[in-house]
Amino acid sequence: MSELYDFIAESNRIEGITRAPTSAELIATEAFIGLPKITLVALKNLVATLQPNARLRDKLGLDVRVGNHYPPRGGPEIRERLQNLLNEIDVGCHSAYSAHLVYETLHPFTDGNGRSGRAIWLWQMKGRAPLGFLHQFYYQTLQGDRDV
Repeated sequence: MSELYDFIAESNRIEGITRAPTSAELIATEAFIGLPKITLVALKNLVATLQPNARLRDKLGLDVRVGNHYPPRGGPEIRERLQNLLNEIDVGCHSAYSAHLVYETLHPFTDGNGRSGRAIWLWQMKGRAPLGFLHQFYYQTLQGDRDV
């Protein structure tokens, strides 16, 4: 099996999804991590594959709760903050670790944020995660927000 397959399988397991990665997930994630720049449209397309019923929380009332975390309330600001984050990622303002934290804290979609956030992390890692997400992210945590 490929490193990408293993990455998607791990990302799914983190979400409690125990089935094998689908061909659609593999194709969409491979296309996503191959992009020269992450756009909002590309991200929305990835989320639509990973979690078909998920929506960008850019409308008032699209509020979510994640465990004890209450992300910002839904509304147009979500789209603006997500676009700002993508712009900052594009110019190198965030390590893979810090961008992942900002993305997950924003929780811009109604669902699929964990898997899409890890795909953004993988994009920033130039598509390479030989130790897997959890193992590499753990080392990034220990290094205090520096890329490994």
